[in-house]
Amino acid sequence: MKDNFSSQSAGYEQYRPDYPAELYEYIFGFVRGFDCAWDCATGNGQAAKELARVFKRVEASDISLRQLDNAYQHLNIHYHPCPAESTPFNNEQFDLVTVAQALHWFDFDRFFAETKRVLKPAGVLAVWTYGLLTINPEIDNLIMDFYRNQIGPYWDDERNHVDSQYKDINFPFEQVSKHTFFMHKHWSLSTLTGYIQTWSSVEKYKKTNGIDPVIELKDSLTNLWSKSEYKITFPLTVYILNDH
Repeated sequence: MKDNFSSQSAGYEQYRPDYPAELYEYIFGFVRGFDCAWDCATGNGQAAKELARVFKRVEASDISLRQLDNAYQHLNIHYHPCPAESTPFNNEQFDLVTVAQALHWFDFDRFFAETKRVLKPAGVLAVWTYGLLTINPEIDNLIMDFYRNQIGPYWDDERNHVDSQYKDINFPFEQVSKHTFFMHKHWSLSTLTGYIQTWSSVEKYKKTNGIDPVIELKDSLTNLWSKSEYKITFPLTVYILNDH
């Protein structure tokens, strides 16, 4: 598993979009018990926070200590600095395992084997990913050009899984369900560019070239940004998986 986000941990907490309540309600509808859940690659604990509302105990893991230092704190959330593929958890410990916008970074075979080990017989794995945002045709074209052409060469190959909405991942489970939601936000230009700054490709571009590409992008967006805020839409696809 790669750690591409330690250096942006503060920005990640501030600018990454939170997930809609409908997503969690949908996932919980497939869960048979609410004793213990594992949020894998938890980042700042965004999903763990929601799990803690309904589970007695939540284990949350990440390889980034800096992300965990910025994570949401709650009495029944316990954080672990460990890779997704090798954890300290017991066999058949969890009713639910969640992976929010991170599965594409994992060693799939090893992670799925670990998930099968720690899930209870009736437990489920829920993984989700969200793609590139849309606003309106003019702004979308500008962001797409930036995404594909300017920083396109700086994306890791794993980003292709996100672009395909995980359709190209072979899940060694029974696919119980697949559903696409749409996350809607209202963002200012500074919030949008703050979010783009959290992209791993932007960080790699800056380290390689010594230039922040988002500054030029923001200048171009300013010419198209005629309101204080715009409605932002992200497509979000979730897979519900188990062995039974």
